[in-house]
Amino acid sequence: MRARLFVFSIFVLLSIFLSLCTGSEGFSFHALINSLAVNGVDREIFINLRIPRVVVGFCVGGILSVAGAILQALFKNPLVEPYTLGISGGAALGVVTGMVLNLSFVLWLPITGFLGAVFVMVAVYFFSLKRGFIALDKMLLIGVMTSFISSSLVLFVEALVSPSKLSSIVYWMMGSLQWISKEGLDVIAASSLVILFVSFGLSVSLNAISFGEEDAIHLGIDAEKVKRMVFLVASLATGLSVAFVGVIGFVGLVVPHFFRITFGRDYRLLIPLSFFGGGSFLILCDAVARSIVSPIELPVGVITGIIGGTTFIYVLSKNRGMV
Repeated sequence: MRARLFVFSIFVLLSIFLSLCTGSEGFSFHALINSLAVNGVDREIFINLRIPRVVVGFCVGGILSVAGAILQALFKNPLVEPYTLGISGGAALGVVTGMVLNLSFVLWLPITGFLGAVFVMVAVYFFSLKRGFIALDKMLLIGVMTSFISSSLVLFVEALVSPSKLSSIVYWMMGSLQWISKEGLDVIAASSLVILFVSFGLSVSLNAISFGEEDAIHLGIDAEKVKRMVFLVASLATGLSVAFVGVIGFVGLVVPHFFRITFGRDYRLLIPLSFFGGGSFLILCDAVARSIVSPIELPVGVITGIIGGTTFIYVLSKNRGMV
C-alpha cells in the first residue's frame, strides 16, 4: 500500500509539472525556468494563465471524480458518473440560454448554468421520491431521461442561433479550461474544498451503504439523509464544473473505478485519492489537448471523452460488478 501511495504521489507531482510546462507552443521546460527566474512575458503567462489553468483543472477534475466515487457507492454501480443524473444537461441548457441572451457580465454565464443545474437537481429529486423515500433506481432512470431532454433542448436552441454564436456554443459544449476568470477561479477553488471535506465526512456512512442499505440502517446510519447529501454534493459539483468550464465527461467514471480496483473500496481513502487523482488526470488531458496538434488547442473534453469512453466499454464488457 505504501509503495502504491508513493507512486501515486509522484504521479500527482509529475502531472502538475507537465501541465505547467505545456503551452500553445507545446512542451517547454526552458520557458518554465525563464518564467521563474526572469521578469517578462513568460513570467506573466506563467502567473496569469498557466497557474490559474492548472488550479481550475485540478479542482474541476477533483470534484467530478469525488462526485463519481460517492455516487458509485450509493448506487452500487461502477458505471454511474456525475453526468448520469442529468444535472450537466440542465447546466448546459442554462449556459446556452445565457449565451443566446448575450449576458456579458463575467459571472452571468456560470450563474445561469448553475441555476439550470439546480432546477434539474430539484426536479430529479422530487420525481424520485416514493412515499418520502428516495428510490435510487427511479432516480437513475429519471436522470438519464432528463439528460436526453436537456440535450434535445440545447440542440433546439443551436438550430435557432446564428452561425457565429453556434460555433462558440459548440466549442464550449466540448469543455475547455481556458475561459476561466479570476472570480470563477476563486469560486471553483473554494467550492472544491467544501465538496471534498463534506464528501470525506460521508465516507464512513458510504462504506456501510456500499455493502447494503439494510445493514447500514442496522448500524444506526440514516440512509435517507446520506442519499440526500450525496445527491446534493454530486449535483453541486457537476453543476459548478459544467457552468464554469463546459461539459467534461468521464472523469467521474474513470478515476474512481481505477482507484477502487487499485486501492480497495474504503471511502476514507478512496475519496481523497479520487480528488487528487481526478485533478491530475484532467490537467494531464488538458496538457495533451494543448500539445497534440500544437499550436491548435483541442477542447479537453475531447481527450477525456476518448479515454473515458474506451474505459467505459472495457468496464461494461468485463462487468466486474465492483463498487
